[in-house]
Amino acid sequence: MERKLSKVGRSLSPSPIQELSHLAQSRGAINLAEGFPDFPAPSHVKQAAISAINSDHNQYRHVQGICELLAARMRQSHGLDVDPLTDITICCGQSEAFAAAVFAIIDQGDEVLLFDPAYETYGTCIQLAGGTPVYVPLDPPHWTLNVDRLLKSFTSRTKALLLNSPHNPTGKIFNKEELEAIAGACRNMDCFAITDEVYEHITFGTQKHISIASLPGMQERTIITSSLSKTFSVTGWRLGWACAPADIANAIRNISIRIIDSAPAPFQEAALTALRSPPAYFESLRTLMKSLLMLKDYERKRNYTVDMLSALGFQIQFTPQGSVFVFAELPERWLLSDVDFVRELIEKAGVAAVPGRGFFHPGLNAEKYHTRYVRFAFCKSDTTLSAAARKVQEFVNSSGFLQLEK
Repeated sequence: MERKLSKVGRSLSPSPIQELSHLAQSRGAINLAEGFPDFPAPSHVKQAAISAINSDHNQYRHVQGICELLAARMRQSHGLDVDPLTDITICCGQSEAFAAAVFAIIDQGDEVLLFDPAYETYGTCIQLAGGTPVYVPLDPPHWTLNVDRLLKSFTSRTKALLLNSPHNPTGKIFNKEELEAIAGACRNMDCFAITDEVYEHITFGTQKHISIASLPGMQERTIITSSLSKTFSVTGWRLGWACAPADIANAIRNISIRIIDSAPAPFQEAALTALRSPPAYFESLRTLMKSLLMLKDYERKRNYTVDMLSALGFQIQFTPQGSVFVFAELPERWLLSDVDFVRELIEKAGVAAVPGRGFFHPGLNAEKYHTRYVRFAFCKSDTTLSAAARKVQEFVNSSGFLQLEK
């Protein structure tokens, strides 16, 4: 029977990332592909969710207090004056917050600038809203922003710019000078900035996240989206938010209510406990994060993963400044593309990673490197990382056919 799918239904198909993820699951591969931890979430946050369920907070619910805590944290972290009653909408994760934000401001024919490589769902959301994603490439290997190229990408149809920092997949943190250039362009062209700030507390060394909303003249034109997922190791809870000027936040809220009604009630209750965590908790994410008795040092895990891949010949000229990923370039002499390498890695070594091409977009005159990068997640236990390193090393050492003859 032929199904008459909608235009949208016909246009979307599984990406190479999805297909390889299914292959990895079927093979029971060690998962360095997806950015979720395989270690426990903080016990006090988990207990709050359990208590909420046991207290029968299991129906539709808009929990009071979350927005007040978020507003206080934004004031403390970024100096933003946020009205908790009008400026914040609680959503089902950052993904839903971002989608609702796009639908709130984008009309048919509007253009949205994105920095390439970009997380794959961004462009799809923009297209579903009738907008056109316009990709501005960051220059490898350090993923630098060419300001002249950015300015030339603005047109009379540019409605918004999307900024993801710390950046997925590269781990880049946009610095103050880059943010000032972006902010200046948004002000001059009278367009919005939509941000994805889910990794804001996961930064390394002296690097710190700056929200573009904190720059002069930007709060009134910025929509911040974020979530509990990465900060509290609860990616499956789907509890996020959008923060925007009152009229935009109201539109986001109306769209969100018609799509999901409300975010999961027990996890909203747990969010109250999470967001009341002392400042030391958020600072600890940058150095040594302790939950139960397990030491989780993201910076150490990053260094371990970078050293392991470098020893195998991967080209890593840029060490991630934030996030939980290493975006590594395949050795020059390897024959396989990113997708072929990842498939071989899953099938022969039992380790999953993500081919980089899913983050790149064609037509940017830089396609020679679009098939040369692989993303590895290091937000895993030491046991997982050690086992994966051993398997990857054995696979590379035994696969001489991957390299060209000298």
